[in-house]
Amino acid sequence: QVQLVESGGGLVQAGGSLRLSCAATISIFSSSTMGWYRQAPGKQRELVATVGAGGGTNYADSVKGRFTISRDIAKNTVYLQMSSLKPEDTAVYYCNAHRWDYIYWGQGTQVTVSS
Repeated sequence: QVQLVESGGGLVQAGGSLRLSCAATISIFSSSTMGWYRQAPGKQRELVATVGAGGGTNYADSVKGRFTISRDIAKNTVYLQMSSLKPEDTAVYYCNAHRWDYIYWGQGTQVTVSS
């Protein structure tokens, strides 16, 4: 059973930066699409960014140019570097790993951006 453990959330002022980390308990990054999703109060969970097994990345339009997803396969860790944060980025951020035959979610980490 794979576990995904997120860290790095917190409270930051608008315009600030945070880096989220997601560590997997076993090595799955080389065969999985890894992603970050977020859910704000009263809203549906939405895609933030993904990195495919081949290394290709994809971003939501709302975060392009501000967020960067990356991974360290040797450390079984995926990162989300968030810059120029806005109050509308406030949400619980979830790490995700999926392939055609499985999907795993982390427990989530809160990011709060104050204006």
